[in-house]
Amino acid sequence: MAKKTIADVDPQGKTVLMRVDFNVPLDGDTITDDRRIRMALPSIKSVVDRGGRLVLMSHLGRPKGQGVEPEFSLSGVASRLGELLGHSVAFASDTVGDDAAAKIQALQDGQVLVLENLRFNAGEKAGDAGFASKLAGWADVYCNDAFGTCHRTDASMLAVPQAMEGKPRVVGFLVAKEIQYLTDTISSPERPFVAILGGAKVSDKINVINNLLGICDTILIGGAMAYTFSLAEGGQTGESLVEPDKVELAKELIAKGGEKLVLPVDTHCGDSFSGDCNKQIVPAGEIPAGWEGFDIGPATAQKYAGLLHDAKTVVWNGPMGVFEMPPFDEGTKTVAKAIADSQATSIIGGGDSAAAVDQLGFADDVTHVSTGGGASLSMLEGNRFAAVDVLDDA
Repeated sequence: MAKKTIADVDPQGKTVLMRVDFNVPLDGDTITDDRRIRMALPSIKSVVDRGGRLVLMSHLGRPKGQGVEPEFSLSGVASRLGELLGHSVAFASDTVGDDAAAKIQALQDGQVLVLENLRFNAGEKAGDAGFASKLAGWADVYCNDAFGTCHRTDASMLAVPQAMEGKPRVVGFLVAKEIQYLTDTISSPERPFVAILGGAKVSDKINVINNLLGICDTILIGGAMAYTFSLAEGGQTGESLVEPDKVELAKELIAKGGEKLVLPVDTHCGDSFSGDCNKQIVPAGEIPAGWEGFDIGPATAQKYAGLLHDAKTVVWNGPMGVFEMPPFDEGTKTVAKAIADSQATSIIGGGDSAAAVDQLGFADDVTHVSTGGGASLSMLEGNRFAAVDVLDDA
């Protein structure tokens, strides 16, 4: 699935249209975490340092597509990017209007322009060809460095590169790295290959479990989804979060998975959703009435750590419990440390898993932390992405 990257293009004197993921968290006008901006810097610098004229486009938040909504403006992102680059970054107050046209025309070699939020225009989510052709008409090169939206078919992701057929259409370094780990490594893993799946709902991970059962040697189950499996085995789950309508499905997965599918042997429970609630550890499937499972128990955590010790490839998507609320972070912490201490190629799916390894201090000790929650999950399901397939093969 290897694709040509921005390094394969000579951008000197050319206009490069780059789709990035600048959907950063905000507190009012303040960016509370600029990681997504920083992750795009290698691709951005590759263009500007070699004399390209760079036009950046992104979405931010969930505007209605009916025009400018000031709280979702990318103007603050452009300012922050300028600070990170150490030189000014221009900002257009629209995406395909007069201001964008004028500022793109005025761009000089080595300069950067950020367009206003793509989703202020209804054509972006609709994948509108007319909207896409206006964006495409400004550029000599298209670059996709927005992995977090690679599973989508928004105009900037698919219709724009389609409209630029015959011109270079490449991936940025961020997307190239995601493809390398989430498809290439998993398609030919070193073994043993262990997957760890957690989170709240079995229904969110059905396709991932089904796909990985055909690839992995072992799948470890944690999080609240474990309680639906427990229910399927006739266990008691107290007040725990379960999906009664997915019990039959859980039974099918247990039968299909056999020894590959490993379920918790104990559960850390509380009598209310609070770090200072009354607590007890019970065998899996024996959660009493009035109590709720909030984490895998210590015996499960040690069992999982042992199975991870000899792994050569590890994929982790979804925490083992309520990792934001000590002491119910212990299961996730034990698993994260076991991954960090192993010699495995370790791939952390985005979303809560990425937040957990970051919060627990293990982000620098794993091989790859994905930048896209939904996109990484979709790749683990074995799906292909039209937005990537349309780009030039290496």
